[in-house]
Amino acid sequence: MNEKCDVVLDKMKAMMDYSTQWFKLDRRIFPCKDHRLSAVYSRDKEYLFDMNDSDFFTTTVRGQIVDFILRRKRYSLNNYDDFAFGIDRLKTMQVYCAAYPLHDGDLKTPGSPRYLLYKEWASLRKCLKYQPLDAVKDYFGVKVGLYFAWLGFYTHYLIPASILGLLCFLYGVFTLYTNELSEEICSGANITMCPLCDQRCDYYSLSATCNYSRLAKVSICILVFNITFSFRLTYLFDNNATVFFAIVMSFWTAIYLEMWKRYSATIGHHWDVGDFDVHEEHPREEYLARLKKIKRKNRNPVTLVSEPKVPFWQMKLPYTMFSLSTVLFLISMAVAAVVGVVVYRIATSYFFAKAARHNAEFYSYSFIIVNSSAAVINLIFIFFFNWLYTLVAQQLTELELHRTQTQFEDSLTLKMYLLQFINYYSSIFYIAFFKGKFVGTPNKYTTLLGFRQEECAPGGCMTELCLQLAIILIGKQILNMFTEAGLPMAMKYWNQLKIIGSNKAADKDVLFGTQWAKDLKLLDWDQNSLFDEYLEMVLQYGFITIFVAAFPIAPLFALLNNIFEMRLDAKKLITYYRRPVGSRVRDIGVWYGIMDSVGKLAVISNAFIIAFTSNFIPKMVYKYGLLEDNPGQTLDGFLEHSLAYFNTSETSYVENTKPINSTWGEVSVCRYQAYRSSYTLPFDQRYKRTTHYWKVWMARMAFVVIFENLVAVAVMLLRWIIPDVPSGVQEKIRRETYLTNEIIIKQEMARARGISSVGDSTGMNPFSEETELKTRTPLLSNSSTSFRNRQFTNNTSKAERTEAEVMV
Repeated sequence: MNEKCDVVLDKMKAMMDYSTQWFKLDRRIFPCKDHRLSAVYSRDKEYLFDMNDSDFFTTTVRGQIVDFILRRKRYSLNNYDDFAFGIDRLKTMQVYCAAYPLHDGDLKTPGSPRYLLYKEWASLRKCLKYQPLDAVKDYFGVKVGLYFAWLGFYTHYLIPASILGLLCFLYGVFTLYTNELSEEICSGANITMCPLCDQRCDYYSLSATCNYSRLAKVSICILVFNITFSFRLTYLFDNNATVFFAIVMSFWTAIYLEMWKRYSATIGHHWDVGDFDVHEEHPREEYLARLKKIKRKNRNPVTLVSEPKVPFWQMKLPYTMFSLSTVLFLISMAVAAVVGVVVYRIATSYFFAKAARHNAEFYSYSFIIVNSSAAVINLIFIFFFNWLYTLVAQQLTELELHRTQTQFEDSLTLKMYLLQFINYYSSIFYIAFFKGKFVGTPNKYTTLLGFRQEECAPGGCMTELCLQLAIILIGKQILNMFTEAGLPMAMKYWNQLKIIGSNKAADKDVLFGTQWAKDLKLLDWDQNSLFDEYLEMVLQYGFITIFVAAFPIAPLFALLNNIFEMRLDAKKLITYYRRPVGSRVRDIGVWYGIMDSVGKLAVISNAFIIAFTSNFIPKMVYKYGLLEDNPGQTLDGFLEHSLAYFNTSETSYVENTKPINSTWGEVSVCRYQAYRSSYTLPFDQRYKRTTHYWKVWMARMAFVVIFENLVAVAVMLLRWIIPDVPSGVQEKIRRETYLTNEIIIKQEMARARGISSVGDSTGMNPFSEETELKTRTPLLSNSSTSFRNRQFTNNTSKAERTEAEVMV
């Protein structure tokens, strides 16, 4: 029986391998590399390393060593000039115009690594293929390679989320005509609604909002062509499947993060950065220059080198407080911009309502026009503040005296993400959790700057929230894609024109005949260039997690964007930028912590969106919580039940709100969306919150508590079940640690006995378990700037090599 099961499993695995063969790399072009042991390079123990190996220092490592020296070398004999060092200062003084590693060949000559990556990795025709991550890491360094590894992994995990989101949307499409609420709205011609603004706005029929709460046939070109909305827009994104999808996405977030930790551990071991210690990283040259006159020193626990200690009261605290206060001021500016958009939306709604008093059809479309234009204005504000934040945050982070480049980038990342979080998400949070929640009643409306607070349409605020998300997410992706594709190309040709203009007598072919001259016209890639790429993707991650309950097809748009984004980033890096200096990092750094925090926030946000923004809870309470009034457990009459009555003869209403010269004549009673008592009750009991309102409110809070705790327990269970490091990787790490120690012991014993490591002396080979081995066998060789060396071959299995690749 077991043999039959094994045969079936082998056949299934073979079929899966065959079906995915097209997506895999061609191993004739990108052959698998052997995994090798490594150790920290030491000049005192060079006898442990194979110094004669041609790849002892790779091209990437050599460039990093040269860059390290150039950034710290003094160029002045004046000892009083603390900042007279480094190639950057010389470039500022225009002694040199640039300093960069050379690209390996051009894009037209076959045989070079650059040409190979350009054809097999940066091409849009290869957008569905696995990425050659080992080749990317070898050419650009670990830091760039790890970014593309994460981007591919994230995109790969968007596939199931996109499929589920699309199914959720299709469920709304196929059950479109079974939505009782939209039917009631569109047939509610005899329901007269209270005016949306004071005195200038007239009464309106509930059926006038039918186009806003429906959408089956859509022909859209906002504000330019004719807009035809005809059926149930709200229902497409606010249906029963939305709750299920929000729960699934909460689990998806946890699974994605846990599996990324496992994959990061695997690829970190494969690239020999798994045990990288931040204390091995050298201090930033700007940090050392600013602290040169500080006498108090601390000894680095890893390198045992004395380093200056930042004075807490004189420097660290004042700079940190100044940075914090500036960030808070910038956040307040973003919030003020959101308030400005809200005031614009209120004022525009007022004037549209005034203009549409004699045109009911125009009034029906005014919701879409106002909300779309407000979303576009908000998008403009977003890009303006994005430019401002980038300019200010860099300078603030420089003031904070961070020791290493990693710490500098982590601080800059947290600062920028916090600012961008407020910038991109504040308007969406307003619509989701504040709009229409504190309106008041027709006899006493809540006002802001003299205008009544915005109200949600009778179908709820879910449609507007979806529209805002769609415009910001999709508009941002489209604009970024065109910017990333067009701007580097334009800057490259601009640099070329400047070089030709400064050398008018030189022939173009002669001028750009050498590789350094060809690279000179390209754009500079600095240490923070990857920041914008990470930020763009993590902001996208927030859109598809925090607000996924309002826009289920957001993961699908993110997936389509990322498939092309990955190759466009690759092409941009290969074609339009100078070769970056390789950097050694252990993982994606603080970005993982940000995504983990966003995942936790997403659970809370989706719970509140479903409970307080959508009509899911009120409908469920009406359907199952009012058995005496609703014995059939249907939604028939739900709309009538959710609208309160108001007597238009109330004194305060007549003086402040009642329409002037109404076309409706004398209206004695109008309706408004709220669970409030009727005007027929005694004066002191009119327009109060009803018992049903508190029942719905308690049901909403109960849903939030149950949803959050259910997801939290499930996520904790998932994290407990899924280990951070695969067991196979853990075993290999322990095995390699043992083998490295054995090799070092054998070499030390040989030296103690007076045996030269260059001769024909013998030692143990732990891999083949042979008794004798020539000591000239390469022991350890370099693989990175912190001079970790690897050379002892340990052939990895096919499964391990496959795990070091990412689809798409």
